[in-house]
Amino acid sequence: MNCRFISFIFTCIIVTQIAVSSSSDGYRAYIILMDKSIMPSPFSSHHSWYTSILSSLSDEVPAMHLYTYNHVMDGFSAVLTKPQLSQLQKTPGHLATFEEKLGHLHTTHTPKFLGLKKHAGLWPISGFGEDMIIGILDTGIWPESESFHDKGMSEVPSRWRGTCETENFCNKKVIGARSFSQGMKQLKENISITDDYDSPRDFEGHGTHTSSTATGSRVQFADYFGYAKGTAVGIAPKARLAMYKVLFLNNSYDAAASDTLAGMDQAIEDGVDLMSLSLGFIETPFYENPIAIGAFAAMEKGIFVSCSAGNAGPHAYTITNGAPWITTVGAGTVDRDFVAFVTPSDHTYETLIGKSFFPENLLVDRVPIYFGYGNISKETCDYDSLDPKDVQGKYIFCHDAAIDVHELETTGAAGAIFSSDSGQFLRPKDCNLPFVVLDLDSGNSLKNYIINTENATISVKYGETLLGVKGAPQVAYFSSRGPDQRSPWILKPDLLAPGVNILAAWAPNRKSAPIGDDYLLSDYKLVSGTSMASPHVVGIAALLKAAHRDWSPAAIRSAMMTTANIFDNNGSIIMDMTTGEEGTPLDYGAGHVNPNKAMDPGLIYDIQPQDYINYLCAMNYTRNQIRIISKRSEISCANATLDLNYPSFILVLNNTNTTRYTFQRVLTNVGRSNCSYRALVKIPPFGMNVTVEPETIFFEERYSRVKFEMSVDVDITDAPPTYSGYYGNSGYLRWVEMNGTHVVQSPIVSAVASPKTI
Repeated sequence: MNCRFISFIFTCIIVTQIAVSSSSDGYRAYIILMDKSIMPSPFSSHHSWYTSILSSLSDEVPAMHLYTYNHVMDGFSAVLTKPQLSQLQKTPGHLATFEEKLGHLHTTHTPKFLGLKKHAGLWPISGFGEDMIIGILDTGIWPESESFHDKGMSEVPSRWRGTCETENFCNKKVIGARSFSQGMKQLKENISITDDYDSPRDFEGHGTHTSSTATGSRVQFADYFGYAKGTAVGIAPKARLAMYKVLFLNNSYDAAASDTLAGMDQAIEDGVDLMSLSLGFIETPFYENPIAIGAFAAMEKGIFVSCSAGNAGPHAYTITNGAPWITTVGAGTVDRDFVAFVTPSDHTYETLIGKSFFPENLLVDRVPIYFGYGNISKETCDYDSLDPKDVQGKYIFCHDAAIDVHELETTGAAGAIFSSDSGQFLRPKDCNLPFVVLDLDSGNSLKNYIINTENATISVKYGETLLGVKGAPQVAYFSSRGPDQRSPWILKPDLLAPGVNILAAWAPNRKSAPIGDDYLLSDYKLVSGTSMASPHVVGIAALLKAAHRDWSPAAIRSAMMTTANIFDNNGSIIMDMTTGEEGTPLDYGAGHVNPNKAMDPGLIYDIQPQDYINYLCAMNYTRNQIRIISKRSEISCANATLDLNYPSFILVLNNTNTTRYTFQRVLTNVGRSNCSYRALVKIPPFGMNVTVEPETIFFEERYSRVKFEMSVDVDITDAPPTYSGYYGNSGYLRWVEMNGTHVVQSPIVSAVASPKTI
């Protein structure tokens, strides 16, 4: 039996259930695919054939026709009872039936996942980030993308000093676009149009993606080849965008330090309010790191700087951009999966759901499935052992096997089904051929069907999106982990934000999706990385700054950190995607950012520029080294301390199993006057004791400040065998408002020192 490939894209939203009498037997909407080649000759059109079939179906209530499809697919949709469905499936020409699902008009989904709403909370209070100016340092921008339209936007703020160096690049949304390539040209003789644009135009797509994630305008009907359909919108859709291109193709995409500093310098000069950099340099002392240097200058001007944590996880001490004046962002998953439905032809077996990104909205109907290569006990996929005559036109089933499709095409097989415990690591670029990855339980179900069914066949429907997936967020496997090599006395990353399979704008002339030996193009693309997480946070910071114009960069970061979520949507501690175990603050920092809570944090931990100088002094930097960072000619180290007024706490065990430290902190009240807070401490089951003095604090007025001390004793001498060295004990300090609603939470964590720590 040859499989049929029917490609279709839905262009309308179909109501999936019709209100009828409760006596109806499973009266539901279905999509029915038909073989139009066998339409009987008396019928003048397929529509008349389909309606005739429906009228012939008997039951207490009549079948209801919804739509006839002439282009998107061969078939129709209808509302049927279960007996009518059974009759229809026996009709000549019937290929497949899929129960319809509710179609929702949703965003690229991360704003919804973050809790942002049109009519309540931070979005409307901040005016959707109106007139905030976000500077993005990246690969450039594709200004013609619909995500950068300026419909409904007011005039450019008069305080803006920037410009677009390329004609017709700018509007009221994109108000600045500059390119910095002189340093790169010293490393590479020239930048030609064949491998990049020597202009702010995006050659690769990365900068377009990060920019639209942070501040993209609303665009309906965005998708990635049928996946993630909805309305694309940035986190701060009314904010302005300025692009500073500093990344160019040089075998890979690289940024020269001189170009990066020039871009940051120009952004400060132009008058940006915030910056996001989804790039990083090899970790060096801060006085040798261009991003750390540029970010310090920005911080002194009141500019919030967000940076990606790096994609070198899941190992400890892999963080980049760890300077304490930078908000460092790790990547997490969202409650959305991209899947295919695998339906055994014997309807006594349930439809199975597996992971897939195959870029065709494709139905494969009743294709034979091959398993075992003649020996049902053989469950590994060794393509070399396959006889093409055995698998030609069939799907291969690989149970509890490594996911490997590199040789699949050479076998002549139509596709593959894998069952594996590593499907969560599947990426869009892996799916150039039609295949699905089931979890092991679903794989066992399919195996049971195949073993017990002669000439087993399956139907596979690609291009599906599931929302509300439980167990989200999780820490992405690639997200770099803390502590920071150069500065382990500050917990990094600071926050977790969406960074896995994020849909956003893309350069339309660049490769978007592999298919066979070729690539498809698209205006929108699914991309993963901490590169995607940083623009989420800078967008949220823009909303917070619009709502609280007097907040410093440290205040904005504190508000996000002390209100972050440490629980997933199952109510469990955020999991590490790699291990399947509970994560720690060294994985996710203070937690997953929660914009609406950050709008009203109650208390903040603020930091002044001199506090960072004191920290650098305690790191044993020389005055000349500190001057490189701070540009100050007079450096005072009289108050040197590693105890920065940070909204998190970390102790480093340096060749010892025990340590003790007393932290001193100052809290600023940004809530109501005459309020009291009580300290609550949650400690791990072993190895940590915490005392707080005073246990109750009182604020007479808004913006009043109160000091407290917290002493932490750590002893891991009797740690259980499961204790992981770097990922030490962790607990939490919570300041709980008495007779109020605010809870100000900070992580407490210990970590074993890295041998490379300076």
